[in-house]
Amino acid sequence: MSELSAAEWASCDVAIDGLEAMDEDQAYRAMDLLVAADTQAEVQEAVFFAVADLLNLEVDLLFFDTTSTYFERDDEETGDDAFRCYGHSKDHRGDLPQIVIGLAVTKEGIPVRVWCWPGNTNDQAILPEVKDDIRGWRLGRIITVADRGFSSAANLAYLRRGGGQFIAGMRMRDGNPLVEQVLSRQGRYQQVKENLRVKEVHVDDTDVRFVICHNPEQAEHDRTQRVDAIAGLETELARIKQAKQRDRKRKVGAKAKQRAEAAHLKAECALRDHPTLGRWLRQSPSGRLFIHRAKIKQEERLDGKYLIATSDPHISAEDVALGYKNLLQAERGFRDLKSTLELRPVFHRLEHRIPAHVLICWLALLLIRAAERRTGLTWHRIATELGRVHAVALTGSAGTAVHTTPLTTTQADIYRDCQIPAPPRITALDPA
Repeated sequence: MSELSAAEWASCDVAIDGLEAMDEDQAYRAMDLLVAADTQAEVQEAVFFAVADLLNLEVDLLFFDTTSTYFERDDEETGDDAFRCYGHSKDHRGDLPQIVIGLAVTKEGIPVRVWCWPGNTNDQAILPEVKDDIRGWRLGRIITVADRGFSSAANLAYLRRGGGQFIAGMRMRDGNPLVEQVLSRQGRYQQVKENLRVKEVHVDDTDVRFVICHNPEQAEHDRTQRVDAIAGLETELARIKQAKQRDRKRKVGAKAKQRAEAAHLKAECALRDHPTLGRWLRQSPSGRLFIHRAKIKQEERLDGKYLIATSDPHISAEDVALGYKNLLQAERGFRDLKSTLELRPVFHRLEHRIPAHVLICWLALLLIRAAERRTGLTWHRIATELGRVHAVALTGSAGTAVHTTPLTTTQADIYRDCQIPAPPRITALDPA
Protein backbone atom coordinates (compact mmCIF):
# COMPACT_ATOMS: atom_id res chain seq x y z
CA MET A 1 0.00 0.00 0.00
CA SER A 2 1.40 3.41 -0.96
CA GLU A 3 1.36 6.39 1.41
CA LEU A 4 -1.37 8.01 -0.71
CA SER A 5 -3.48 4.85 -0.44
CA ALA A 6 -2.79 4.62 3.30
CA ALA A 7 -3.88 8.22 3.82
CA GLU A 8 -7.04 7.64 1.81
CA TRP A 9 -7.75 4.43 3.74
CA ALA A 10 -7.31 6.17 7.13
CA SER A 11 -9.46 9.13 6.04
CA CYS A 12 -12.27 7.37 4.20
CA ASP A 13 -12.45 3.65 4.97
CA VAL A 14 -11.94 3.27 8.72
CA ALA A 15 -13.02 5.08 11.88
CA ILE A 16 -9.98 5.82 14.08
CA ASP A 17 -10.72 7.56 17.35
CA GLY A 18 -9.05 10.98 17.41
CA LEU A 19 -8.06 10.89 13.74
CA GLU A 20 -10.55 12.49 11.39
CA ALA A 21 -8.23 12.52 8.37
CA MET A 22 -4.58 12.39 7.28
CA ASP A 23 -2.61 13.15 4.15
CA GLU A 24 0.38 11.51 2.49
CA ASP A 25 2.83 14.12 3.84
CA GLN A 26 1.90 13.08 7.38
CA ALA A 27 2.47 9.45 6.40
CA TYR A 28 5.93 10.28 5.02
CA ARG A 29 6.88 12.23 8.15
CA ALA A 30 5.77 9.32 10.32
CA MET A 31 7.96 6.96 8.28
CA ASP A 32 10.95 9.26 8.62
CA LEU A 33 10.42 9.47 12.38
CA LEU A 34 10.14 5.69 12.66
CA VAL A 35 13.29 4.86 10.71
CA ALA A 36 15.27 7.56 12.57
CA ALA A 37 14.24 6.02 15.91
CA ASP A 38 15.24 2.53 14.74
CA THR A 39 18.79 3.19 13.57
CA GLN A 40 20.11 0.64 16.09
CA ALA A 41 16.91 -1.45 16.06
CA GLU A 42 15.76 0.16 19.31
CA VAL A 43 12.14 0.22 18.14
CA GLN A 44 12.21 -3.44 17.13
CA GLU A 45 13.81 -4.47 20.41
CA ALA A 46 11.31 -2.57 22.57
CA VAL A 47 8.31 -3.80 20.59
CA PHE A 48 9.46 -7.42 20.53
CA PHE A 49 10.15 -7.62 24.26
CA ALA A 50 6.77 -6.03 24.98
CA VAL A 51 5.07 -8.69 22.85
CA ALA A 52 7.24 -11.47 24.32
CA ASP A 53 6.19 -10.41 27.82
CA LEU A 54 2.54 -10.15 26.74
CA LEU A 55 2.53 -13.64 25.17
CA ASN A 56 4.92 -15.27 27.69
CA LEU A 57 7.32 -16.26 24.91
CA GLU A 58 10.42 -18.35 25.56
CA VAL A 59 13.07 -17.56 22.98
CA ASP A 60 15.25 -20.67 22.99
CA LEU A 61 15.21 -21.37 19.25
CA LEU A 62 15.70 -18.55 16.76
CA PHE A 63 14.96 -19.20 13.10
CA PHE A 64 16.62 -17.06 10.44
CA ASP A 65 16.17 -16.87 6.68
CA THR A 66 16.37 -14.33 3.87
CA THR A 67 14.31 -13.36 0.87
CA SER A 68 14.48 -10.64 -1.77
CA THR A 69 12.06 -8.10 -3.13
CA TYR A 70 12.47 -6.38 -6.47
CA PHE A 71 11.80 -2.89 -7.84
CA GLU A 72 10.12 -2.00 -11.11
CA ARG A 73 12.88 0.24 -12.48
CA ASP A 74 15.07 0.19 -15.56
CA ASP A 75 18.49 -0.25 -13.96
CA GLU A 76 20.31 -0.72 -10.68
CA GLU A 77 21.92 1.93 -8.52
CA THR A 78 25.67 2.40 -8.80
CA GLY A 79 28.41 3.48 -6.43
CA ASP A 80 29.76 2.22 -3.11
CA ASP A 81 26.47 2.89 -1.30
CA ALA A 82 24.19 1.34 -3.94
CA PHE A 83 21.15 -0.28 -2.35
CA ARG A 84 18.85 -1.41 -5.16
CA CYS A 85 21.16 -3.76 -7.06
CA TYR A 86 21.02 -6.85 -9.23
CA GLY A 87 21.56 -10.10 -7.36
CA HIS A 88 20.28 -13.63 -6.86
CA SER A 89 16.51 -13.17 -6.92
CA LYS A 90 14.39 -15.51 -4.80
CA ASP A 91 11.39 -14.18 -6.73
CA HIS A 92 12.94 -15.36 -10.03
CA ARG A 93 13.28 -11.77 -11.24
CA GLY A 94 17.01 -11.50 -11.81
CA ASP A 95 16.29 -8.89 -14.51
CA LEU A 96 15.24 -6.31 -11.90
CA PRO A 97 17.15 -4.53 -9.09
CA GLN A 98 16.33 -5.78 -5.61
CA ILE A 99 17.14 -5.64 -1.91
CA VAL A 100 17.74 -8.57 0.44
CA ILE A 101 15.55 -8.90 3.55
CA GLY A 102 16.46 -11.02 6.57
CA LEU A 103 13.91 -12.19 9.13
CA ALA A 104 14.40 -13.86 12.51
CA VAL A 105 11.37 -15.55 14.11
CA THR A 106 10.66 -17.66 17.18
CA LYS A 107 9.49 -21.27 17.00
CA GLU A 108 5.92 -19.96 17.27
CA GLY A 109 6.46 -17.78 14.20
CA ILE A 110 6.64 -14.48 16.13
CA PRO A 111 8.97 -12.13 14.21
CA VAL A 112 11.93 -11.02 16.34
CA ARG A 113 13.82 -8.68 14.05
CA VAL A 114 14.14 -7.69 10.39
CA TRP A 115 17.19 -6.56 8.37
CA CYS A 116 17.67 -4.94 4.96
CA TRP A 117 20.80 -5.26 2.79
CA PRO A 118 21.78 -4.26 -0.76
CA GLY A 119 20.43 -6.56 -3.45
CA ASN A 120 23.83 -8.04 -4.33
CA THR A 121 24.52 -9.23 -0.76
CA ASN A 122 25.51 -12.89 -0.46
CA ASP A 123 23.70 -15.02 2.14
CA GLN A 124 26.98 -16.40 3.45
CA ALA A 125 28.23 -12.90 4.35
CA ILE A 126 25.38 -11.73 6.60
CA LEU A 127 25.08 -14.35 9.35
CA PRO A 128 27.89 -12.88 11.55
CA GLU A 129 26.09 -9.52 11.50
CA VAL A 130 22.82 -11.19 12.47
CA LYS A 131 24.53 -13.08 15.30
CA ASP A 132 26.12 -9.89 16.68
CA ASP A 133 22.89 -7.91 16.47
CA ILE A 134 20.85 -10.56 18.27
CA ARG A 135 23.55 -11.04 20.91
CA GLY A 136 23.18 -7.38 21.80
CA TRP A 137 19.56 -8.01 22.79
CA ARG A 138 20.60 -10.34 25.63
CA LEU A 139 18.01 -12.98 24.87
CA GLY A 140 19.89 -15.56 26.92
CA ARG A 141 21.02 -18.93 25.63
CA ILE A 142 19.54 -19.47 22.18
CA ILE A 143 20.06 -21.93 19.35
CA THR A 144 20.15 -20.32 15.90
CA VAL A 145 18.43 -22.37 13.20
CA ALA A 146 19.57 -21.63 9.65
CA ASP A 147 19.03 -23.11 6.20
CA ARG A 148 21.63 -24.72 3.94
CA GLY A 149 22.47 -21.38 2.34
CA PHE A 150 24.17 -20.21 5.54
CA SER A 151 26.01 -23.38 6.57
CA SER A 152 29.59 -22.52 5.62
CA ALA A 153 32.23 -23.61 8.12
CA ALA A 154 33.05 -19.97 8.94
CA ASN A 155 29.39 -19.12 9.64
CA LEU A 156 28.83 -22.15 11.86
CA ALA A 157 32.01 -21.39 13.83
CA TYR A 158 30.86 -17.79 14.30
CA LEU A 159 27.48 -18.92 15.63
CA ARG A 160 29.28 -20.80 18.42
CA ARG A 161 31.05 -17.71 19.73
CA GLY A 162 30.09 -16.70 23.23
CA GLY A 163 28.50 -20.07 23.98
CA GLY A 164 25.98 -19.91 21.14
CA GLN A 165 24.72 -23.05 19.42
CA PHE A 166 23.27 -23.81 16.00
CA ILE A 167 21.04 -26.16 14.04
CA ALA A 168 21.83 -25.89 10.33
CA GLY A 169 20.93 -27.68 7.15
CA MET A 170 23.87 -29.13 5.21
CA ARG A 171 24.35 -29.30 1.47
CA MET A 172 24.42 -32.94 0.39
CA ARG A 173 25.40 -32.53 -3.26
CA ASP A 174 28.48 -30.31 -3.22
CA GLY A 175 31.04 -33.10 -2.76
CA ASN A 176 31.96 -32.25 0.85
CA PRO A 177 34.03 -35.22 2.17
CA LEU A 178 32.57 -34.82 5.67
CA VAL A 179 29.01 -35.02 4.31
CA GLU A 180 29.93 -38.09 2.26
CA GLN A 181 31.36 -39.69 5.40
CA VAL A 182 28.15 -38.98 7.34
CA LEU A 183 25.86 -40.32 4.61
CA SER A 184 27.88 -43.52 4.29
CA ARG A 185 27.56 -44.45 7.98
CA GLN A 186 25.28 -47.38 8.78
CA GLY A 187 22.68 -47.27 11.52
CA ARG A 188 19.02 -47.61 12.37
CA TYR A 189 16.44 -44.91 11.88
CA GLN A 190 14.20 -43.81 14.73
CA GLN A 191 10.57 -43.13 13.86
CA VAL A 192 9.58 -39.58 14.86
CA LYS A 193 6.37 -39.06 12.93
CA GLU A 194 4.47 -41.00 10.31
CA ASN A 195 6.43 -39.25 7.56
CA LEU A 196 9.71 -38.63 9.37
CA ARG A 197 12.55 -40.90 10.50
CA VAL A 198 15.85 -39.73 11.97
CA LYS A 199 19.30 -41.27 12.40
CA GLU A 200 22.06 -39.61 14.43
CA VAL A 201 25.62 -39.97 13.18
CA HIS A 202 28.82 -39.17 15.09
CA VAL A 203 32.04 -38.43 13.23
CA ASP A 204 35.53 -38.56 14.71
CA ASP A 205 37.50 -35.35 15.30
CA THR A 206 34.43 -33.11 15.60
CA ASP A 207 31.93 -32.39 18.35
CA VAL A 208 29.26 -31.45 15.83
CA ARG A 209 26.38 -33.93 15.73
CA PHE A 210 24.75 -34.91 12.45
CA VAL A 211 21.15 -36.03 11.99
CA ILE A 212 19.99 -37.68 8.77
CA CYS A 213 16.26 -37.18 8.24
CA HIS A 214 14.22 -39.38 5.92
CA ASN A 215 10.70 -38.72 4.67
CA PRO A 216 9.29 -41.87 2.96
CA GLU A 217 6.58 -39.89 1.16
CA GLN A 218 9.12 -37.41 -0.19
CA ALA A 219 11.40 -40.31 -1.18
CA GLU A 220 8.64 -41.81 -3.33
CA HIS A 221 7.94 -38.37 -4.81
CA ASP A 222 11.64 -37.87 -5.65
CA ARG A 223 11.85 -41.33 -7.21
CA THR A 224 8.73 -40.81 -9.32
CA GLN A 225 9.92 -37.43 -10.58
CA ARG A 226 13.31 -38.86 -11.51
CA VAL A 227 11.82 -41.87 -13.32
CA ASP A 228 9.49 -39.60 -15.30
CA ALA A 229 12.36 -37.24 -16.17
CA ILE A 230 14.61 -40.10 -17.33
CA ALA A 231 11.80 -41.61 -19.41
CA GLY A 232 11.21 -38.24 -21.09
CA LEU A 233 14.94 -37.83 -21.78
CA GLU A 234 15.25 -41.30 -23.27
CA THR A 235 12.30 -40.62 -25.55
CA GLU A 236 13.72 -37.28 -26.70
CA LEU A 237 17.24 -38.68 -27.26
CA ALA A 238 15.77 -41.54 -29.30
CA ARG A 239 13.73 -39.05 -31.36
CA ILE A 240 16.82 -36.94 -32.08
CA LYS A 241 18.83 -40.03 -33.03
CA GLN A 242 16.11 -41.25 -35.40
CA ALA A 243 15.80 -37.81 -36.96
CA LYS A 244 19.56 -37.70 -37.54
CA GLN A 245 19.56 -41.13 -39.19
CA ARG A 246 16.58 -40.20 -41.36
CA ASP A 247 18.09 -36.91 -42.51
CA ARG A 248 21.42 -38.55 -43.35
CA LYS A 249 19.66 -40.97 -45.72
CA ARG A 250 17.79 -38.19 -47.49
CA LYS A 251 19.23 -36.96 -50.77
CA VAL A 252 19.28 -33.21 -50.27
CA GLY A 253 21.67 -30.38 -50.94
CA ALA A 254 24.51 -29.25 -48.68
CA LYS A 255 22.58 -26.27 -47.30
CA ALA A 256 19.60 -28.44 -46.36
CA LYS A 257 21.94 -30.86 -44.59
CA GLN A 258 23.52 -27.99 -42.68
CA ARG A 259 20.08 -26.73 -41.60
CA ALA A 260 19.10 -30.22 -40.44
CA GLU A 261 22.33 -30.66 -38.47
CA ALA A 262 21.87 -27.24 -36.89
CA ALA A 263 18.33 -28.20 -35.82
CA HIS A 264 19.57 -31.44 -34.23
CA LEU A 265 22.39 -29.61 -32.47
CA LYS A 266 19.95 -27.01 -31.17
CA ALA A 267 17.68 -29.74 -29.76
CA GLU A 268 20.61 -31.46 -28.04
CA CYS A 269 21.87 -28.18 -26.56
CA ALA A 270 18.39 -27.41 -25.26
CA LEU A 271 18.34 -30.77 -23.45
CA ARG A 272 21.86 -30.36 -22.07
CA ASP A 273 21.17 -26.85 -20.78
CA HIS A 274 17.70 -27.60 -19.43
CA PRO A 275 17.50 -26.37 -15.79
CA THR A 276 16.02 -29.63 -14.46
CA LEU A 277 16.62 -32.30 -17.10
CA GLY A 278 20.25 -31.42 -17.92
CA ARG A 279 21.51 -32.80 -14.60
CA TRP A 280 20.70 -36.34 -15.79
CA LEU A 281 22.84 -36.07 -18.94
CA ARG A 282 26.53 -36.30 -19.66
CA GLN A 283 28.32 -35.42 -22.87
CA SER A 284 31.03 -37.53 -24.50
CA PRO A 285 34.19 -35.94 -25.99
CA SER A 286 32.58 -36.30 -29.41
CA GLY A 287 29.55 -34.28 -28.27
CA ARG A 288 27.08 -37.15 -28.00
CA LEU A 289 24.62 -37.06 -25.08
CA PHE A 290 24.08 -40.01 -22.73
CA ILE A 291 21.95 -40.66 -19.66
CA HIS A 292 24.18 -40.13 -16.60
CA ARG A 293 23.63 -43.53 -14.90
CA ALA A 294 26.18 -42.86 -12.14
CA LYS A 295 24.38 -39.62 -11.27
CA ILE A 296 21.08 -41.49 -11.05
CA LYS A 297 22.61 -44.01 -8.66
CA GLN A 298 23.98 -41.21 -6.47
CA GLU A 299 20.59 -39.50 -6.33
CA GLU A 300 18.83 -42.72 -5.34
CA ARG A 301 20.80 -42.64 -2.07
CA LEU A 302 19.40 -39.18 -1.29
CA ASP A 303 15.72 -39.74 -2.06
CA GLY A 304 13.62 -38.14 0.69
CA LYS A 305 16.66 -37.26 2.81
CA TYR A 306 18.07 -34.07 4.25
CA LEU A 307 21.04 -33.60 6.55
CA ILE A 308 21.15 -31.42 9.66
CA ALA A 309 24.13 -30.49 11.84
CA THR A 310 23.95 -29.18 15.40
CA SER A 311 26.53 -28.06 17.92
CA ASP A 312 24.21 -28.49 20.91
CA PRO A 313 25.26 -31.57 22.92
CA HIS A 314 21.98 -31.91 24.82
CA ILE A 315 19.10 -31.55 22.36
CA SER A 316 17.72 -34.88 21.10
CA ALA A 317 17.91 -35.95 17.46
CA GLU A 318 14.11 -35.79 17.31
CA ASP A 319 14.07 -32.19 18.54
CA VAL A 320 16.84 -31.29 16.09
CA ALA A 321 14.72 -32.54 13.17
CA LEU A 322 11.49 -30.95 14.39
CA GLY A 323 13.27 -27.70 15.20
CA TYR A 324 14.75 -27.50 11.72
CA LYS A 325 11.36 -28.15 10.14
CA ASN A 326 10.08 -25.08 12.00
CA LEU A 327 12.11 -22.97 9.57
CA LEU A 328 8.85 -23.09 7.65
CA GLN A 329 7.69 -20.43 10.11
CA ALA A 330 10.20 -17.99 8.61
CA GLU A 331 9.08 -18.93 5.10
CA ARG A 332 5.47 -18.44 6.18
CA GLY A 333 6.43 -14.99 7.47
CA PHE A 334 7.88 -14.05 4.09
CA ARG A 335 4.75 -15.29 2.31
CA ASP A 336 2.55 -13.16 4.55
CA LEU A 337 4.83 -10.13 4.09
CA LYS A 338 4.61 -10.40 0.31
CA SER A 339 0.93 -11.35 -0.01
CA THR A 340 -1.24 -10.36 2.98
CA LEU A 341 0.83 -7.27 3.88
CA GLU A 342 1.72 -6.31 0.30
CA LEU A 343 5.41 -5.68 0.88
CA ARG A 344 5.72 -5.30 -2.87
CA PRO A 345 5.50 -3.10 -4.88
CA VAL A 346 7.66 -0.58 -3.02
CA PHE A 347 6.75 2.92 -4.17
CA HIS A 348 9.61 4.88 -2.57
CA ARG A 349 12.28 6.82 -4.38
CA LEU A 350 14.34 7.82 -1.34
CA GLU A 351 16.53 5.01 -0.01
CA HIS A 352 15.91 5.60 3.72
CA ARG A 353 12.18 5.08 3.26
CA ILE A 354 12.66 1.56 1.89
CA PRO A 355 13.83 0.15 5.27
CA ALA A 356 11.02 2.15 6.87
CA HIS A 357 8.53 0.43 4.56
CA VAL A 358 9.97 -2.98 5.46
CA LEU A 359 9.90 -2.10 9.17
CA ILE A 360 6.21 -1.14 8.99
CA CYS A 361 5.47 -4.50 7.34
CA TRP A 362 7.44 -6.23 10.14
CA LEU A 363 5.37 -4.41 12.78
CA ALA A 364 2.18 -5.44 10.99
CA LEU A 365 3.37 -9.07 10.84
CA LEU A 366 4.10 -8.95 14.57
CA LEU A 367 0.55 -7.74 15.25
CA ILE A 368 -0.87 -10.46 13.03
CA ARG A 369 1.03 -13.22 14.83
CA ALA A 370 0.08 -11.81 18.25
CA ALA A 371 -3.59 -11.69 17.25
CA GLU A 372 -3.47 -15.23 15.85
CA ARG A 373 -1.83 -16.54 19.01
CA ARG A 374 -4.29 -14.77 21.30
CA THR A 375 -7.44 -15.81 19.42
CA GLY A 376 -6.49 -19.17 17.93
CA LEU A 377 -7.86 -17.93 14.58
CA THR A 378 -6.11 -17.27 11.28
CA TRP A 379 -5.51 -13.66 10.32
CA HIS A 380 -7.82 -14.07 7.33
CA ARG A 381 -10.67 -15.01 9.66
CA ILE A 382 -9.84 -12.20 12.12
CA ALA A 383 -9.69 -9.56 9.36
CA THR A 384 -12.90 -10.85 7.77
CA GLU A 385 -14.82 -10.77 11.06
CA LEU A 386 -13.61 -7.33 12.15
CA GLY A 387 -14.10 -5.97 8.64
CA ARG A 388 -17.82 -6.55 9.17
CA VAL A 389 -17.93 -4.12 12.09
CA HIS A 390 -19.14 -0.77 10.75
CA ALA A 391 -19.73 2.74 12.04
CA VAL A 392 -23.06 3.92 10.62
CA ALA A 393 -24.09 7.60 10.64
CA LEU A 394 -27.83 8.08 11.23
CA THR A 395 -29.21 11.57 10.59
CA GLY A 396 -32.64 12.76 11.66
CA SER A 397 -34.49 15.83 12.91
CA ALA A 398 -32.78 15.51 16.32
CA GLY A 399 -29.30 15.50 14.82
CA THR A 400 -26.68 12.93 13.77
CA ALA A 401 -25.51 9.87 15.70
CA VAL A 402 -22.78 7.43 14.69
CA HIS A 403 -23.70 3.89 15.74
CA THR A 404 -21.49 0.78 15.79
CA THR A 405 -23.14 -2.29 14.31
CA PRO A 406 -23.92 -4.92 16.98
CA LEU A 407 -21.01 -7.33 17.54
CA THR A 408 -21.43 -11.01 16.86
CA THR A 409 -20.16 -13.53 19.41
CA THR A 410 -17.05 -14.18 17.31
CA GLN A 411 -16.28 -10.47 16.95
CA ALA A 412 -16.73 -9.86 20.68
CA ASP A 413 -14.44 -12.83 21.44
CA ILE A 414 -11.71 -11.40 19.18
CA TYR A 415 -11.77 -8.04 20.98
CA ARG A 416 -11.73 -9.76 24.35
CA ASP A 417 -8.92 -12.21 23.53
CA CYS A 418 -6.78 -9.40 22.09
CA GLN A 419 -7.52 -7.27 25.18
CA ILE A 420 -8.86 -4.47 23.01
CA PRO A 421 -11.91 -2.54 24.28
CA ALA A 422 -14.89 -3.13 22.02
CA PRO A 423 -16.08 0.01 20.20
CA PRO A 424 -18.90 1.80 22.05
CA ARG A 425 -22.44 1.43 20.78
CA ILE A 426 -22.56 5.14 19.95
CA THR A 427 -19.26 6.71 18.92
CA ALA A 428 -20.43 10.24 18.10
CA LEU A 429 -23.51 12.36 18.77
CA ASP A 430 -24.20 15.74 17.16
CA PRO A 431 -27.56 17.25 18.20
CA ALA A 432 -29.30 19.47 15.68
